Amino acid sequence: MTQKESTKRIEEIDQQIADLVEERLGISKIADENLTKSEIALKCRRYERDFLSSLASKHKPYDNYERVLFSTLFSLNHSYKNTDYGANTELAEKIAHALEITPKEFPQSAMVACQGIEGAYSQITADKIFKSANIMYFRTFDGVFQAVESGLCSYGILPIENSSYGSVTQVYDLMLGHNFHIVKDYKLRITHRLLAKPGTKFEDIKEVYSHSQAIGQCSRFLKENSSIKVTIVENTAVAARTVADSDRTDVAAISSPDCAALYGLETVRSDIQNTDNNYTRFICISKDLQIFPGASKTSIIMALGHTPGALADTLAKFSSLGLNLTKIESRPVAGSDFEFMFYLDFEAQVYSKEVVNLLCQLDSEPTEFAYLGTYI
Repeated sequence: MTQKESTKRIEEIDQQIADLVEERLGISKIADENLTKSEIALKCRRYERDFLSSLASKHKPYDNYERVLFSTLFSLNHSYKNTDYGANTELAEKIAHALEITPKEFPQSAMVACQGIEGAYSQITADKIFKSANIMYFRTFDGVFQAVESGLCSYGILPIENSSYGSVTQVYDLMLGHNFHIVKDYKLRITHRLLAKPGTKFEDIKEVYSHSQAIGQCSRFLKENSSIKVTIVENTAVAARTVADSDRTDVAAISSPDCAALYGLETVRSDIQNTDNNYTRFICISKDLQIFPGASKTSIIMALGHTPGALADTLAKFSSLGLNLTKIESRPVAGSDFEFMFYLDFEAQVYSKEVVNLLCQLDSEPTEFAYLGTYI
């Protein structure tokens, strides 16, 4: 067979595969007529396991490739058969209700929970999101979650990832234990400064206070000045206040320009972060599901079964709808051995019936699932 002939044959085979996939999808619903959901699940599970086992038993050099191909096909076929699944589920009704009752405009003012004290980046973000935020401060991220969950505050501001230092794992680990929804996110440009009392020289500094994220974002500067002791505190604003209130003249804080003015400190070194392109993404959370007009980003939490290809099968469902996954974060489940929760962000509007159906399918599976919201 010549190169030209082989190329033409590949095109013919691809078209045959496309035709057969279309035919298989078309008749799959007919094959399940008059069966209950459990009967369908058992029938499919039995057939698919036997079929994949038969592929492996042939010991062909490409049987692993065939296994991946057919596993993906089976997963997509399940999604196709469930295209109308979400119509009357609890989650679908919850989303429809939120779309109906959410105000047409994001609120201008509210009681907002932030971690830290005045001058914290969370407070700066709150003032960016709301024109008039009545801010209540909490020592920990967990306190912010609890304030929103209890109704003490209408909204809460939390950092979840930094462009140069990665995810804020403490926040991700707390998500699973609280009842909340994301209503908005905001990317804040972060510029770190080395702040000290007026008159303090750089060579006088023996100890630096800051939050672990800020320390990580300034790791290059701290490595170059390894003689300076690093002490972690709850927040960059707390670091600035600690220096301002200290009797010592050999301490400094890694904090924001806002905190320099707020706590009467001077900038000893400017822009000490590892990169100028340094952004932290914050989320604004509420207790009740609210979906404001224009919301186009969706976040979920889910567990996956301990089977080969479970993640790939799930991702294929998103791919089949043309959804763009913007983040996948895995975190170990506390108290378990090698079990992980996955946090997924993707671009999708719940005005789409197909997206709602996908969310309802994932929610119906035996593994753990939480819809965190669709937001602006």
